[in-house]
Amino acid sequence: MNNKSSFVHEITIFTTMSKPKYSIIVPVYNRPQEVEELLASLAQQTFTNFEVLLIEDGSTVTCEKIFERYSGKLSARYFFKPNSGPGPSRNFGFEHALGDYFIVFDSDCIIPPQYLEKVDSFLRETPLDAWGGPDRAHKDFTNVQRAMGYTMSSILTTGGIRGGTSRGFQPRSFNMGITKEAFQKTGGFKFDRFAEDIEFSVRMKKAGLRVGLISDAFVYHKRRTNFRQFFSQVVNFGRGRVLVGRAHVGEIKIAHWFPSMFLLGFVFSILLSLCNFHLSELLLTMYALYFLAVGIHSLLINKSVVVALLSIPSAAVQLAGYGVGFLRELTKTYM
Repeated sequence: MNNKSSFVHEITIFTTMSKPKYSIIVPVYNRPQEVEELLASLAQQTFTNFEVLLIEDGSTVTCEKIFERYSGKLSARYFFKPNSGPGPSRNFGFEHALGDYFIVFDSDCIIPPQYLEKVDSFLRETPLDAWGGPDRAHKDFTNVQRAMGYTMSSILTTGGIRGGTSRGFQPRSFNMGITKEAFQKTGGFKFDRFAEDIEFSVRMKKAGLRVGLISDAFVYHKRRTNFRQFFSQVVNFGRGRVLVGRAHVGEIKIAHWFPSMFLLGFVFSILLSLCNFHLSELLLTMYALYFLAVGIHSLLINKSVVVALLSIPSAAVQLAGYGVGFLRELTKTYM
């Protein structure tokens, strides 16, 4: 059967650039509008010795026409391949990349103009085998997206690991870089989806690779457009952590239990109110104080009352969703 979803094809935008130093790999599935914003931001980079590999992962709504608009603006290649998930699609990009360094972005990212300049400057001073950077909310993002961006990086919800602190940092696939040698040594991503970046980060450290945070190399990460989509996303994050724990003993820490305990504690508080009002009132007051702290902290960070108020349900959705995914996947271990 000769349909588009069953074969690989490539389109190349040729330029006069010599061998690139950096190869940017972007897997995409049915998100042409996001890709246009991403490519537009890459066309504005102050450091220009790079190529872009756009890996269309079996999409039914492709970004091929969006890609062609950037002829003359970027050195880029477009690949269409059967659907396999983001992990294998990134490996596909690594195998076809020409650069000495490989950088992975999600399709819903916008890249600041000086991103590559900052990465290149850092690596010349501090060589790394693999690195990552934080994410931020762009001024043009919706208030809901800004709230989700805050809760995904806040010290009050994720411990700040995703927000740019080096302690316990693990590169994430929305903003991750590796050397060509690191890919050859590790074989790249092993999971097709669900925490594939965390599993890869764990394996890189076990292999003795130099892994670090470049705090100035941030991206603007859109994430989802509403709380329902966000809930589905963080459910998969919770599932993914358990999958990583199965593959690597000791990778489920006490902190990873917090969302599940948060969820179970809230359910327990509601049930307790049926028979012991005073104890239930105390527990619910503690939850209220926690959410108040989230709102105040978000206000200080985002300077917006609306975003601060939206950060409260965003935190609830994030913790509950992660907890649901974590517990659901964990129960499979004992069933």
